[in-house]
Amino acid sequence: MKRKIVLGLAIYSVVFSLAGVYVIHTIRSATTELDKLITLHQVEILREHYLLQIKKVQSDLTLMGTPYSRSFDTIVKNVMNMGGLIDTCFDCHHSPRGTERLEALKKQTETYKESLSRVLTVRANATRRAAEEDAAFRVGEELIAKVGEMISFTTSRLGDKTVEAMSRIERTKYILYGLVAIGPLASAALGFVFIMGLTRPVKVLVESTRKLKGGDLDHRVVGLTDEFGELATAFNEMAGSLKEQVQKMQRTEQMVVVGELAAGLAHEIKNPMAGIKVAMSVLSEESYISPEDKSVLQKVVAEITQLEGLMKNFLNFAKPQKPRLESVNVNQVLNNTLAFHLKHQAAEAVGSGKIEIVKEFGELPPTQADPTQLQQVFLNLFLNALHAMPRGGELGVRTCLDEDGKTIRIEFSDTGSGIREDLVNKVFQPFFTTKPKGTGLGLAISRQMIEQHDGAIAVANRPGGGVLFTIRLPVKMEGAAAV
Repeated sequence: MKRKIVLGLAIYSVVFSLAGVYVIHTIRSATTELDKLITLHQVEILREHYLLQIKKVQSDLTLMGTPYSRSFDTIVKNVMNMGGLIDTCFDCHHSPRGTERLEALKKQTETYKESLSRVLTVRANATRRAAEEDAAFRVGEELIAKVGEMISFTTSRLGDKTVEAMSRIERTKYILYGLVAIGPLASAALGFVFIMGLTRPVKVLVESTRKLKGGDLDHRVVGLTDEFGELATAFNEMAGSLKEQVQKMQRTEQMVVVGELAAGLAHEIKNPMAGIKVAMSVLSEESYISPEDKSVLQKVVAEITQLEGLMKNFLNFAKPQKPRLESVNVNQVLNNTLAFHLKHQAAEAVGSGKIEIVKEFGELPPTQADPTQLQQVFLNLFLNALHAMPRGGELGVRTCLDEDGKTIRIEFSDTGSGIREDLVNKVFQPFFTTKPKGTGLGLAISRQMIEQHDGAIAVANRPGGGVLFTIRLPVKMEGAAAV
């Protein structure tokens, strides 16, 4: 969101800055153009004065010898004024072509002045005087025509430039109006977008927090991006961790209740059950008991023994013993379990199929753990794998050290039928089992022992069939204690 705000403000600033630069440039250009137009208008006025002065001199020339002729001094003064006006035109800046035209005009003006001078100086010869007057008049008319043509051409161009300058000023005025009108609206729209971009994610997070506070631990925040997306990810992780902690607390409370119940049951059932077992055993040894009855009594004793085992597992689950830590090598514990326990105990638990054991042990550092509890967990996983493959299969055992060097990973895989996907999350729950005669405490106790070692155990179906159990144990140096 921060990036979007910075980008939006940058674009907003650039657009208005460019518009401001354009307006300033246009105003300066228009001002310069108006200065030129004013100068051109002044030149135009000067040219018109020059034309009027030429016409006045031409009129003086026409009126010579008539009752309306002006005095000699007035005529001379008008001629001098005409020459002064053409000299004034050179004070302004002109293009090379314009300077060339002014030079030609000045030259023709000098010719006109010379003709007038001859007219004024010739007195005796009337014929020559008339010829000079005629020549001067023609020069004057030609000069009037040329100046008039120049004024007409300049006036036309001056009008076009004036219209163009006024059009640019008009466009600049509209741009200024647009900036004044659009600026606040654009600012308000940009602010609205930014506020919505901030308030909507905040509202989503607030609503999610309220749901989490209300006990909906499965609620997750979705659909947020940028910094709010990172915050939503942290929120979801926090909700997941909170749910996990609540479940652990609930499980702990359940274990406390189960422990109290187990203690009561053990006190109430253990002694009577032991008495019944002894009585059934003694009774089965009596000579007057028929073989059929002895068989029944022996089955009763076997069932009582099974109940005692169930009670023992129940007590171990309800009140687990703290692990006795010592330095162990996980690979060695696995080998011992396979060599000593699996040979003798698995023979009765599996069918007639051949089981191939594939070991892939990586180099592991020693760690602090309870070898007896680890053997119990490993044996339980071995037996589960063997029960899952009554017709034979492959039992894989793999160990390795994670890349961080702080966690030992142990994997148990089989090629059995696997677990239904809807039951995978229930595997480690107490009293859940898919075996006909199972108690559902084996895997629950195994997870409890692994967690007492600050580890974790997980289960998943293999893509090619079968189940994969994964145990992760932290590498603990000597002196570390289990939580």
